[in-house]
This record gives sequence, structure tokens and C-alpha cells, in this order.
Amino acid sequence: METRRILLEGAVISVVREGDELVAGDGRRVPVTDAHHLPPVVPSKILCVHLNYLSRVEEFGARLPPAPTFFHKPVSALNSHEGHVVRPEGCEWLNFEGEIGIVIARTTRNVSPADAWDHIAGYTVANDYGLHDFRDTDAGSMLRVKGSDTLCPLGPGLVSADAWDPRDGMRIRTLVNGEAKQDGNTAEMEWDMAYLVADLARTITLEPGDVILSGTPANSRPVVPGDVVEVEVEGLGTLRNRIVTGPTAIRDDVGAQPTESEEVRSTALGGDWEFRGIRGPQKD
Repeated sequence: METRRILLEGAVISVVREGDELVAGDGRRVPVTDAHHLPPVVPSKILCVHLNYLSRVEEFGARLPPAPTFFHKPVSALNSHEGHVVRPEGCEWLNFEGEIGIVIARTTRNVSPADAWDHIAGYTVANDYGLHDFRDTDAGSMLRVKGSDTLCPLGPGLVSADAWDPRDGMRIRTLVNGEAKQDGNTAEMEWDMAYLVADLARTITLEPGDVILSGTPANSRPVVPGDVVEVEVEGLGTLRNRIVTGPTAIRDDVGAQPTESEEVRSTALGGDWEFRGIRGPQKD
């Protein structure tokens, strides 16, 4: 089953997808193409894994750490299917990262990887945008890189865990203006969905609706205002967003300013800066 949240006649409504229509509990029907989509869940937190897809590891010439490492996106970064993703004026290095979001079903704490599957409500398509102009700030937390407003679109819907299983090897692609840029498969994930849930839940209580972003394949690259970015996940659907320019520039009378350092350019364009020091065996 796939559920969605939409704005219908001024109210937030949960609907079920039936073919090309969305059906509300009171029987109202809305064509999918006409719906005003909202994020399919309302999380208390959004947690994200760094490296997980082997193609991404190989792209950087890195090696995986012995266990997953994570970062946090604030819920104020949430966005939806067909929502605009804002690249602030004065910034240039906004990268897409097509991903799959894991949605927690119930309060989860201290569970085994085997049991964690039963704590997953379902999955949604995600795009973990990064504003790399702020790569030189925030002491490695990536708060502004990954947490700026609009940089976490989810949707269009939530597909239940009993209807979709990432262990079946599901394809994930990211397209920019119709051209495929990323093309991966869940079979290349080093740590599966349940492992990520169990790892985080050792010390962090996960609440219903919380979202864990499970990593991206190779070839995350910058996009510019006017670009249309689509993330397609086999069995989950397509998340579509347009990149726009923010109405105001980053204030220059406070805080660190956007930069274009070697680290910024290298990371945004698929270089190895981020992973120096954790390099794997080098090929001749």
C-alpha cells in the first residue's frame, strides 16, 4: 500500500493511492497529477548515513569505515514532491543525491538487526541535497551543507514495508532534465536498512515517522536554477523537484561566507577531498 499526504481544499489529508488517483478517507478522489503534495511523513528527526553504496566508495577511491557514520538534517529542511529546492543567491555548489528514506513504524530502541525489519513502516524516495559552498564551515557537522531549508525533499508517497523489500535489489536513478546521472541498486549497499536502524537505535530512540536516509550511489553532481531533478526508485515511484534561486543573498554581515575552496570544488565534482585519509588500495 502507498499512502501520501496532500493539501486538499485547505486541509492536510492522508490519502491512499489507487492507480492514477488519490483517495481520501471520506471518498474524495484527486488525480495524482493534480495533487498538491506534502512530505509523506512528519518526522521528529532525519538521520543520514555517509558512505554506503559501493559505487560511491569506488568513485572516491576510498574505503568503507568499519561501521556506518551518520549526520543529521533538521526537520526544517523538509520538502515535498514537486517542491522547489532553493539554491541561495551567491551559492554555486548545490549537489543532488538520490536516496531511499527508511520510515520508522514505532518507538525503537536497542533492537537487533534481525528484529529491526519489524520496526520499519515503509520507504520513500528522497534527495539528500548538499550546499557545498558551506563545506568549509561547521567543523564537519555539515549542518548548513545538508540542513539548509528545502534540501530534504521526500515523496511522493510512503510504500509499506510489506509491499516493498530493498533486499530484492531495487534500482535507483537520478535524472537531471531527463538525462540519467546516477544509476545504482540497493544490492550494492554495504549496510542494509535494518542494520542502519539497529545501529542508530543503540543510543538514539527512534520515533514513529522518523526518517533515515540510506546513502547515495556514485555521481552526485551540482545542479543550477532551472534544472528539474528526478529520483526514480523501482517500486517506490519518482520524486521530482525544480531548482530555483533564493530571493535574497546570504547575509554578509554575520557568519562564515560561501567559499569555493579546493575542498568545496573537489567534493561537489566527485573528487577525493572528503575521503583523504581513508583511501583504499590504489590502482596503477
